[in-house]
Amino acid sequence: MSGFDLIIFDCDGVLVDSEIIAAQVESRLLTEAGYPISVEEMGERFAGMTWKNILLAIEKEVDIPLSASLLDKSEKLLDQRLERDVKVIEGVKLALSRISTQACICSNSSSHRLDMMLTKVGLKPYFAPHIFSAKDLGPDKVKPRPDIFLHALATFKVSPSRAVVVEDSVHGIHGAVAAGCRVVGFTGASHTYPSHADRLTDAGAETVISRMSDLPATIAALGEWVGVA
Repeated sequence: MSGFDLIIFDCDGVLVDSEIIAAQVESRLLTEAGYPISVEEMGERFAGMTWKNILLAIEKEVDIPLSASLLDKSEKLLDQRLERDVKVIEGVKLALSRISTQACICSNSSSHRLDMMLTKVGLKPYFAPHIFSAKDLGPDKVKPRPDIFLHALATFKVSPSRAVVVEDSVHGIHGAVAAGCRVVGFTGASHTYPSHADRLTDAGAETVISRMSDLPATIAALGEWVGVA
């Protein structure tokens, strides 16, 4: 259906509507710790980042020591919320049924969380066993570093120019572009914000869609474009 040999999906905010849940949990914890921040601002500034890197970024910004216990507290609260409330992004299963190109997941979420979310929403059979967590490569290998994308390319023995990545965050797109992949931005999850599409484009997405039902045709069109034989 396309000129690509591999489609790489981010998970949070692309396949499952989890970024909004993370923003809700993390904004509450940060506000209680003395750093007031809204759910909307969390989504706009930090979507796609690990909780550890969010805390490090905030500590550099303001003189507020953030307790290390926030790391574990957030993980436990977020897992509880996700297990109860996470839902599949509308149109994902239909889009996947129309895509014949081999596919995988490259995410900053842990393998445990990926397994839980994908099992809950019924998406695991579409991708298993090719569900990759950047955290498994090492704490310094998460997006926006390209390592997880390079790992997927090596696993499938696909050159970067023959792979397209579907991402909802600036950090994820930076990693995909650094790996040499082409990128489709996605803004159809609940954490989207007014300048979302523009920011994804500025980060390197060739096109941005807000409905997953548009993905098969978008990938087919990109595959016919200059640069993909």
